[in-house]
Amino acid sequence: MKRFTTFAALFIAISFLQVKSQDTAPKGFSKGSVTLADNTEIPGYIKDNIRSKAAVVLVPATGGKKITYDGDKLNYATIEGIKYFCIKGDFFKTVCDGELSFLQKASDASSKPVYIGSEAIFINGTEGRPGDYFIFDKPQHLLTLVNNKNVADVTAQLFKNCQAAIARAKETGNDIALLKDAVVIYNNRNK
Repeated sequence: MKRFTTFAALFIAISFLQVKSQDTAPKGFSKGSVTLADNTEIPGYIKDNIRSKAAVVLVPATGGKKITYDGDKLNYATIEGIKYFCIKGDFFKTVCDGELSFLQKASDASSKPVYIGSEAIFINGTEGRPGDYFIFDKPQHLLTLVNNKNVADVTAQLFKNCQAAIARAKETGNDIALLKDAVVIYNNRNK
């Protein structure tokens, strides 16, 4: 009987430690999830290697081994409530989301090899550098770099049916980050 009691106590302790370990993030990881290309969402803990490797490392909430996901394998990654949209292997921080999304580039996958079997192919990634802003037209699946040189043309084209958004875009001056407000106005135009 003493053996059974000792075994039961050991079993309970190990079970408690497993549950406890799944409630806290491993060192260097944050709570989040990934959404695969087939729209399967996997919650867990994520190590952010977006800027350095255009990838994230996931420890699934259900347990198991660490899995590295490159941007070309994902639709989205969410880390501590911040959503990253993945396009052509690059990660983009979602500043605002809707029919038009205002994104900030967070990685550069242009020189990263993708392996098909043993053959390495270099993907082009997207234009621009980390920190650059983009507008993503979801219905058209069109990603457009926005900078001080093209902001007037881009906003006139994308906001063509919303004069309030065009007016707000003109007020942003040289601060492209303020274009977020114009995108929000555009996305709320029919509400």
